[in-house]
Amino acid sequence: MAENSAADTWRRAGWAGAAIGVLAAGAAAGVAVERLTVGRGMRRQARLALDAAAPYGSLRGTEGTTRAEDGTLLHHEVDELPEEPAKRRRLRRRPSAPTVILCHGYCLNQDAWHFQRAALRGLVRAVYWDQRSHGRSARGLAQADGEPITIDQLGRDLKAVIDTTAPEGPLVLVGHSMGGMTIMALAEQFPELVRDRVVGVAFIGTSSGRLDEVTFGLPAAGMNAVRRVLPGVLKALGSQAELVERGRRATADLFAGMIKRYSFGSRDVDPAVTRFAERLIEATPIDVVAEFYPAFQTHDKTAALAHFADVPVTVVAGDRDMITPPEHSEAIKAALPGAELTILESTGHLMTLERPETVTGLLMDLLARTGAVPAATNVGAYGSTARSAPPNG
Repeated sequence: MAENSAADTWRRAGWAGAAIGVLAAGAAAGVAVERLTVGRGMRRQARLALDAAAPYGSLRGTEGTTRAEDGTLLHHEVDELPEEPAKRRRLRRRPSAPTVILCHGYCLNQDAWHFQRAALRGLVRAVYWDQRSHGRSARGLAQADGEPITIDQLGRDLKAVIDTTAPEGPLVLVGHSMGGMTIMALAEQFPELVRDRVVGVAFIGTSSGRLDEVTFGLPAAGMNAVRRVLPGVLKALGSQAELVERGRRATADLFAGMIKRYSFGSRDVDPAVTRFAERLIEATPIDVVAEFYPAFQTHDKTAALAHFADVPVTVVAGDRDMITPPEHSEAIKAALPGAELTILESTGHLMTLERPETVTGLLMDLLARTGAVPAATNVGAYGSTARSAPPNG
């Protein structure tokens, strides 16, 4: 009887943990999960086989750490340009090439840029970093002391990473989801940095505000009810992290189905890629999920976008993104009329993984506009993740 009670508790915790965790990261609660037709043991074996066979997330650079203002250690990696012979450098006499800094989204880590990283290697100097409490960065010390996380804090973290990894020279900033919001917070707090050094920006599946109005595919009335109880649920989940994590593992099938349904907009994504996305998201502890979620409800950086008015800006959205719907990218475009907006067809929130060739191509176009790479640069066919050719929007 006690065993059944414990199992029921884990199951309830798992449903709650999966629903809140995936909702925050790019899925959503409140929808039916696709019917699973094979046994749990076979599915577990399939996941292990995919983990062993797929190289996703295996790329590494020169590692380092940055100490944030509160002492939190932020993990970063730099992919340097190959050294050129001194004679060639003298003949070229080009101004210093920009450093590209890529900022990942909520409940992900720097490995979410796997396909773009593979394409950019050897072409640009690039910095990848893990946001606080994500990936290999340390848990936020200020949050351990009871200070709520804010998007402004993330903007200051980015400034610290820039100071460590690229203290001088031009910059191209690339952000997906929360990473884009981090870039906006940087601009709001350090406008002189943007004015003097930033030569290009890419906002991918992100938002400048009004996230508290997003319904995640739920009816508006249902989402309003969720919002009323969510603060208490999050607090409870964060205080019972170990129990919820055990429940989330016990409901792995539910978790995987929700990620597939709400992170991707098409059905032709390689199963190894969907498994990779699952691994990225499930690696984020539930108390971190709970800790960060409230910051998005008050996020409003529309005014900060004006700091990018004089530089090339690329905005990318997925037409089936229910986390940061395309209307949010259209709002960024409205604030920055000179920006180039692309809405990808049959594409969800994790577009860097779902449409890697298209996203990388758009980044290369931006880099060519900034002079970071020659206009004719061809990165080749990096990362087609579909079983058949998808529409590119």
